Amino acid sequence: MIRVLVADDHPIVRTGLAALVEAAADMTVVGMAASGAEAVAAAASLAPDVILMDLRMPGMDGDEAASLIRRDDPAARIVVLTTYENDDAILRAIGAGASGYLLKAAPEEELLAGIRAVADGELALAPSVSRVLVRQAVRGPADTAPSLTARELDVLRLVAQGLSNRAVGERLFLGESTVKTHLLHAFAKLGVDDRTRAVTRAMELRLL
Repeated sequence: MIRVLVADDHPIVRTGLAALVEAAADMTVVGMAASGAEAVAAAASLAPDVILMDLRMPGMDGDEAASLIRRDDPAARIVVLTTYENDDAILRAIGAGASGYLLKAAPEEELLAGIRAVADGELALAPSVSRVLVRQAVRGPADTAPSLTARELDVLRLVAQGLSNRAVGERLFLGESTVKTHLLHAFAKLGVDDRTRAVTRAMELRLL
């Protein structure tokens, strides 16, 4: 079972999301939070598999809460779920360590699929968010970039689109284990340890 913490300041939305999660056969809600501060405390005490986080909450926004949660637990997996899709909001959330950025207007199955993907260590990005991430990520000096192979870059480009390792392998005609190997090599060269940071770091270095 995927253990989910739901954080949203609107009671109706919060209970609706909890009901959606509970209705899924492979998920359960282990806690709910009405603010960013509550989400940070609940994440520490409950250790959920996935945190479903609203972006705009009183006192402490979701991106700040995500950053604090990831500081204390770098392995925490967070899906930002929001009505906001402006460039700055997206980049702040991804920069804070969110592994997913989905819109509340998305179909229920898309939201559940996003939770499952993040629980499996994948990225879950709405298509519009992927485009913004590719276009707007902060870029650093190109001459500081490590040397990634063409295949490692191919894999990272598809990961940036939200594809799973299996889907990347199917697209590139590679085995899933080979895709993982390419990712691990890219992680080492980029000095990162997760898929989200690998993509953002590659963009910062103008590799993507």
